[in-house]
Parts: sequence; structure tokens; C-alpha cells
Amino acid sequence: MIVSTSLSIQESLYPDLACFGCGQANPHGLHLRSYREGDLTVAEFTPRPEHDNGLGIVNAGIIATVLDCHGAAAVMWEVAKQGWKTPTGTLVPFVAASFDVKFPRPTPLGRTVRLTASPESIDPSQIIVRSEIAVDSKARAIMTATWARFRPR
Repeated sequence: MIVSTSLSIQESLYPDLACFGCGQANPHGLHLRSYREGDLTVAEFTPRPEHDNGLGIVNAGIIATVLDCHGAAAVMWEVAKQGWKTPTGTLVPFVAASFDVKFPRPTPLGRTVRLTASPESIDPSQIIVRSEIAVDSKARAIMTATWARFRPR
């Protein structure tokens, strides 16, 4: 169980983020809070009854959202660690460019799941992250996501 009195990655780097999955400023969101544990980004999430797919397990879209947002925390951490900043001094933004999710086992409702994420490759234009949801130390969903540096036009 993750017990922390410190701010999460999301709270410390993007306190006003309105993202549905990880934004603490979204009153209707999931409020995912990710932390560093050694070389991993970790979090816990407890699926609620409204996340049901109709068969008593977690909806695949909710799983993808949670993995997407948890992977984003690993990206945020890496960008901050690398010191990549825009000319105005803000952290360089990255956005999900693609992801692939595998579901080796169903994810049960109502049980706290453990999330892990770690970068597989890092460069200033692209970061690839592997994220996983596990229950009872068994992988329930695995996402490999490519994050691209966002360059507003």
C-alpha cells in the first residue's frame, strides 16, 4: 500500500491540471496520484462500481485511461528530471501519440490495483513508456505508449 504525505507527481508539477484521469483540478475526475519508488513510477487505484463493463469487471476504456494518465506521470517526471523547458520556462509538454494495451486477465472491481510505469526509451522528441496494472502481483493490463513532444503551431 502506498502511503505518502508528500505531493504526487501530478500535484507537484501540474497542480491546476484538469485532466479527467490525473488532474487534481477536475472535480469529476479519477484524481490519480503517482509517486516515485526507486526507478518506477507507482500508484494505486480502486475501481468503483461505475467503472463496471457490465460483467462485474473494469471497463477496458477506464483501464486505458488509468494507464494513459499513470504513464503520463512517468513522462512528467522524466521531463522534469532532464530539465527540458520551453523558452518561457515551463516544462516541455508531451502528448500521447499512440498506445497499445494488452489485457492478459480481467481487472476486478472494488479491489485496489497497483500501477507501475517506467520509460523504455527517452529522447527530447519522444518518450516510450511501459505501464502495468496488477492485482495480487499478476498483470491485468499492460500498455506501451509513445509520447511525442507537443509543438503548438
